[in-house]
Amino acid sequence: MTEKFIPWDAADYLKSDEDMALYLDACLEEDPGDGALVRAALNDVARAKGMTRLARDTGLTREGLYRALSTSGNPEFSTVLKVIKALGFALHTAPITKVTRKTVRRKTAKSLAEA
Repeated sequence: MTEKFIPWDAADYLKSDEDMALYLDACLEEDPGDGALVRAALNDVARAKGMTRLARDTGLTREGLYRALSTSGNPEFSTVLKVIKALGFALHTAPITKVTRKTVRRKTAKSLAEA
């Protein structure tokens, strides 16, 4: 018996703005540093929202958006910001906290002393 596979597309599962925002946040965290994962996520969210509407809201052409957000695309940062804003999202930053053994030990010792 052969297995039958159907294509999976993240855009089909992004139904709400909250889903889209959480998906983008996860991809921002997991991106290896080259922007490929973020670009792919923006492509998925853009297709879920509607590429034609997004093109109108950003002032870019539909074809230009598809090209910029494709796997071979290399959008300018200004384009990424336009897309994020037109999707109705905001880009935020937060400090990265690193948990070290010393920090864990200090917290554990402190919490034991307080108990």
